[in-house]
Amino acid sequence: MKASASQSINRTGLVRNKAGVTILLKCVLAILVLLCALWLGAAIGETSIPFSTVAKTVANRLWDAGYPLEPIDEGIVWSYRLSRAVVAACCGGALAVSGAVLQALLRNPLADPYILGVSAGASTGAVSVVILGIGGGIIGLSTGAFLGALLAFGLVSLLSLKAGRASSMIILAGVAGSQLFNALTSFIVAKSATAEQARGVMFWLLGNLSGVRWPDAGLAVPAALIGLVICLTQARALDAFTFGRDSAASLGISVRRTAALLIAASAMMTSVMVSLVGAIGFVGLVIPHAARLLVGFRHGALLPVSALIGAVFMILADILSRIVIPGQVLPIGVVTALVGAPAFAIILTQRKARS
Repeated sequence: MKASASQSINRTGLVRNKAGVTILLKCVLAILVLLCALWLGAAIGETSIPFSTVAKTVANRLWDAGYPLEPIDEGIVWSYRLSRAVVAACCGGALAVSGAVLQALLRNPLADPYILGVSAGASTGAVSVVILGIGGGIIGLSTGAFLGALLAFGLVSLLSLKAGRASSMIILAGVAGSQLFNALTSFIVAKSATAEQARGVMFWLLGNLSGVRWPDAGLAVPAALIGLVICLTQARALDAFTFGRDSAASLGISVRRTAALLIAASAMMTSVMVSLVGAIGFVGLVIPHAARLLVGFRHGALLPVSALIGAVFMILADILSRIVIPGQVLPIGVVTALVGAPAFAIILTQRKARS
């Protein structure tokens, strides 16, 4: 009896060790994939820079390695492309996680920050701070975007409750709310912005990474990481929400508190990214579906995989935006829409074929 008990304990320990090693290997692989994407983002652009130059630049900046490099190449890699790639990764990861969370909370596969008007509300809040001067300098751009995102989601939720509790109603309400806040943004720009401000804002609203630098990365990285950690702590609750709020409540989950926390985290991530790069569509919609094809529906795996795929997707989209038209940079929102719309169509047809 003692021997069999000890063997059982040993087997359990071996299983746990193997599971721990598997998780560790997956984490290492994910980090390597992300680093390779960042490496590509720093090397590829209007002017190609050797991968060795990118590695030497990072070594010089981080560890003072002393490699002899051309100042222009080193400046392009460190001050322009690498910071841009880091912000793109944070933006893609944050939007993908926000989309996965909203789809679970609302039990609707079409939910994402862009369709539900969260991005549009964040844009209105940011433009109100920049052009109208709301807050008198006390409220920053990200704070204004955050308040606009919360206002938009609150309005959309209210409209959907008035219209009915069907999951399709919140999508219709989101479309209406998105159009409303887009119209408000256009009205503010047309009425109060100078010609230079109007050009900058309209290009920014399509998604623009051209102006981001390391101070922006210092804001994007904590926002993405904090939002991801908050959502991961509620992964089991999100699994329960996929079966409905009543099912979640029957499992002892505080439905209102958990939903408020997750919505606030999603709004925070979305608003910070919108304040930095503008409104970008299809990332929060398409990436969670692609991640589900790989790892299934459990949010403990779905959220980090969505974040990784979203980060890599945005870096690659940023690379495409710089090289598709020689001598011209496309708004990254155009690239994500051109790639995301066909990808979403493929995912829909595959899901229909499987069902």
